[in-house]
Amino acid sequence: MAITAADVKNLREMTGAGMMDCKKALTETNGDFDAAVEFLRKKGLATAEKKAGRIAAEGIVSTVISADDKTATIIEVNSETDFVAKNEVFQTYVSGLAEQINANDYADVPAFLAATSAIDSSATVEEHHKAMVAKIGENLTIRRFQKITGDVVVSYIHMGGKIGVLVEAECNAPSDAIKEAMKNIAMQIAAMNPSYVKREEISAAELNKEREIIVDSSLADPASLPKPLLNAVIAEAIQNKVASYEGDDNKGWTEEDIAIYEEKKSNMNYLFNFLSDQAVQVLRNLAATHKAEYLENKIFAGLVEGRFSKHLKEICLVDQTYVKAEDKESVKQYVEKVAKDNGCSFSIKKFVRFETGEGLEKKNEDFAAEVAAQMNK
Repeated sequence: MAITAADVKNLREMTGAGMMDCKKALTETNGDFDAAVEFLRKKGLATAEKKAGRIAAEGIVSTVISADDKTATIIEVNSETDFVAKNEVFQTYVSGLAEQINANDYADVPAFLAATSAIDSSATVEEHHKAMVAKIGENLTIRRFQKITGDVVVSYIHMGGKIGVLVEAECNAPSDAIKEAMKNIAMQIAAMNPSYVKREEISAAELNKEREIIVDSSLADPASLPKPLLNAVIAEAIQNKVASYEGDDNKGWTEEDIAIYEEKKSNMNYLFNFLSDQAVQVLRNLAATHKAEYLENKIFAGLVEGRFSKHLKEICLVDQTYVKAEDKESVKQYVEKVAKDNGCSFSIKKFVRFETGEGLEKKNEDFAAEVAAQMNK
């Protein structure tokens, strides 16, 4: 598959990795973006992984909840500019779409577009949407929606519609106190962006994949290797001395980097500030060849498990530190405390988090340009 400059640019924006690294990742994975991201993570090059869904398009996320607080809908509708996203007509239109979805059942966006519009019964949702595009004078896209139902649901909108969250809980006695706690948790989700409610939701295959990524990324970060292992790969790099660096498969250092090491080895904390990029890559190459051996090393295995445990705490909601807690309690402990204080069973079952424009490319326009564009239309 031919790799285009646009492909490289998109992967770079998704991961923060360098141009050449992105090109190599796409080449190695035959243009598969998900595989390319994983490739870069394993190499320790995806420096902005948490920004993989880069905020790009404009628009808003809107939510609606039924009168009995048991059913809720979240929807994202994109616009070309932030100017339109702040328009009251546009916001009212999006709220109306959310209301219709919440009152009915649609399998997906195409099914919703084909339905009769609740706003204009003489047209389908798609036909009415085209009329709104003509009225507002800017392309609009109904991108996605999700509907949830449970014992009790709450919603939270952050930054005027940039981020929206729904939270569903199991509770035998929903009350205002329970809903307030759920709202606090929704704010946590908006801020901390977890991927799962709890670890049990993660499949064994996904856990193995994440552990493998952490192993490979640890090998790709020689500065963080346990000192005995780092000293061993440095000794190997010196022993395999080369005249010059060629390609990515070198397993030896040049005289220049050996000299730098000899000068700086008394303070290893600063060594990597002086070694050339090629010398660091040599250490990565060597560490990768010892992967099976290192996995048997208790110190390295402990390092990997520590990083793996930290990663799980970041992506699992109930394991995260509750941001409003003064004593660093976890979200799980906070939920248990709320249940005890209110004498009921209470647990978080599901959440949905939409962030406007995730994964879409944003046009580079300033506010003045947006106003000018609207005036021209």
